[in-house]
Amino acid sequence: MPTLLDTQGLTKRYAAFRSGSAGVELFRDLSLSVEEGELLAIVGESGAGKSSLLHLFAALEKPNAGTIRLGDRELTQMTAAEASDFRNREVGYVWQFHYLLPEFSALENIALPLMSRGIARQQALQQASVWLQRVGLQARGDHRSGELSGGEQQRISIARALVTEPRLLLADEPTGDLDNQTAEQIFALIQDLHRERGLTTLMVTHNLNFAQRCDRMLRLRNGQLEPVART
Repeated sequence: MPTLLDTQGLTKRYAAFRSGSAGVELFRDLSLSVEEGELLAIVGESGAGKSSLLHLFAALEKPNAGTIRLGDRELTQMTAAEASDFRNREVGYVWQFHYLLPEFSALENIALPLMSRGIARQQALQQASVWLQRVGLQARGDHRSGELSGGEQQRISIARALVTEPRLLLADEPTGDLDNQTAEQIFALIQDLHRERGLTTLMVTHNLNFAQRCDRMLRLRNGQLEPVART
């Protein structure tokens, strides 16, 4: 399969918060190639920089050095406006916390990325309703986030991430706040949607069982990604 995401020589440092204290270097000369259609798990200790790596791939932050390409797009050279449009069209992001807007219904939360693109409200809601049904919550569309369970909130956040038909799905500990049974259901949903939609998916997780069931597993340690054999 062709490479969809490619990064070379990636370095990311954070400056010291106060004078006299040392800054933090998360990566130095990190390289990664991800094939189109791959489901990749990234594991590692807390603080290793896994979330920061996803932020770079979503053009939420810029590296200090190196290149990041998604297809023919070079992320590190984008302006803020270009990066925002890139995220809306090319990348779906699922966080550990759902970040649903509490004043809107579940259906409206799914539709928001489309409306921010300029799509008319009614058309956006129609497209959102298709995704609401796909994640099994067609009966909960009028409910606000506070009226949903943790698993339902995460299903809505997955639908919101994919309603724009992105090529790349980034999932940062998507099951981290869920009980074991609900976490299994959410992981299975991500697997199913990955296959159905022809996605390329990078998932950060502490759950080694889920990581073992991905196409490939890498460990972020000492600023580098190391392959981990599946057992």
